[in-house]
Amino acid sequence: MLYVNEILGASFCLFSVVLGAFTSHYLKKIIPDSAIQSFEVGVRYLMYHGLVLMILPQFYLDINPLVFRFFVLGTCIFSFSIFLLSIKSLIKINLNWLGPLTPVGGGILIIAWIFLLFELIDPFLN
Repeated sequence: MLYVNEILGASFCLFSVVLGAFTSHYLKKIIPDSAIQSFEVGVRYLMYHGLVLMILPQFYLDINPLVFRFFVLGTCIFSFSIFLLSIKSLIKINLNWLGPLTPVGGGILIIAWIFLLFELIDPFLN
């Protein structure tokens, strides 16, 4: 059986650790503190939701796959838009159009958490 959610979760966590180290040892020297703070938010959310994707399937096997899809989509949009916006001064490309995507990713994550909450309380309501 292919464990797509767990693989994606582990990948998110790995990427989070790599980016965290990259931030501490390199980025802090070349981008402003405000950009570092934003970048670190993206790193944290990548780790949090990577852990969710790895751990949740171990306990709840019958969760609607949409929950996981929303977690993956929201995390990618939220974190990666923050990463790119944080380093835009380094890559010399106008990435301002990504600004509105960050809250869209956050909104998708909120929807994922709401869906998960309903999935978890649904057995008690029926």
